[in-house]
Amino acid sequence: MRLDVHAWGAPDAPPVVCLHGVTGHGGRFRDLAADHLPARRVLAPDLRGHGASGWDPPWDIPTHLADVVETLDAGVGERPLDFVGFSFGGRLTLELAARKPNRVRRMALLDPAIQIPPPKAREFADATRPDVPFRSVDEAVARRIQFAPAGDRRMIEADAREALVPGEDGLLRYRYSASAVIAAYGEMAHEPPPVARVPILLVRAETGIVEDAHEALLREAAGTLLEVLRVPCGHSVLWEAYEATGAAVAAFLGRP
Repeated sequence: MRLDVHAWGAPDAPPVVCLHGVTGHGGRFRDLAADHLPARRVLAPDLRGHGASGWDPPWDIPTHLADVVETLDAGVGERPLDFVGFSFGGRLTLELAARKPNRVRRMALLDPAIQIPPPKAREFADATRPDVPFRSVDEAVARRIQFAPAGDRRMIEADAREALVPGEDGLLRYRYSASAVIAAYGEMAHEPPPVARVPILLVRAETGIVEDAHEALLREAAGTLLEVLRVPCGHSVLWEAYEATGAAVAAFLGRP
């Protein structure tokens, strides 16, 4: 399936692909593109089940990867590209590099979901089941800040205004399929894929979802090609440690 793509930068600039996490959308990379990657063509698709892309199943990893490859082939052609992946987007980037190593040149992984323990994945999936509408953008922002207390309020507000849509009942909801998100948590509970030996930047949140064993897995495969930045925040590193994360991504992708 061809995905809806958010794009920033000159069309002829070197491309970089950004993959968001569950419940997110490609627009969340807007500030990163403008502030830290101004010389790049930043392409950020809405994954299947999210945003303006189609919401129909299946929602497994092979289908997500097929969607991304089809979309990139149509947009920039078949060639190695730089990737930035947050959370589930990080897991998809690892999977793509393992299955199609000729497609990933470098990868910046932002607190990636390398593997979520099955009990925790079930907990996250169950939390997605209830319908949680909002009467206003401010109400939605207040709820987000509960889960990302150190987050940049300006960025969270901008995200809410872009991602919330009114339903038939007049209440606001984020644009994603709960079924797609639940399926993704099931996928993230599987063992991680083999790690491709390419340059990797790991941005690891102090209270995020990356464990020491995950970092060791990347280091064993990538060796000196792995760089690690630890940031003192929660999982949402683009909201809670934006400047440090953005600077690290810019430095990593700015090298030849």
